[in-house]
Amino acid sequence: MNKGRKITGGKYKKARKKKLYELPGMPRVVKLSGKKTKLIKIQGGRKKLVSLQQNEANIIDNGKSKKAKIKTVLETPANRFLARQNILIKGAVIETELGKARITNRPSQEGIVQGELLANTNS
Repeated sequence: MNKGRKITGGKYKKARKKKLYELPGMPRVVKLSGKKTKLIKIQGGRKKLVSLQQNEANIIDNGKSKKAKIKTVLETPANRFLARQNILIKGAVIETELGKARITNRPSQEGIVQGELLANTNS
């Protein structure tokens, strides 16, 4: 049957339009470049610091945190095209000064990039 139609062929009517807080926002992509953050207003009058560009990550190695420069994005399980564009998202595997690491947070929602070391191969 046609989408949005009853079995008799009549249309379903929406009860109301979407409210402002239900509308989707613009997608934020975090590129691999110089550090650039933005302070945005969120619901409830609060503010949130979000990343637009990052070149450093807090990497956890054996329970200790170290700051390292990001060289490149190796792979992204969610979408292989994001790795080609050097876009940082959760789950992406990045090459850092300390070795390969996986991003464990959502950089587009937070002002930093955090990850865990996968292989301890210094290059």
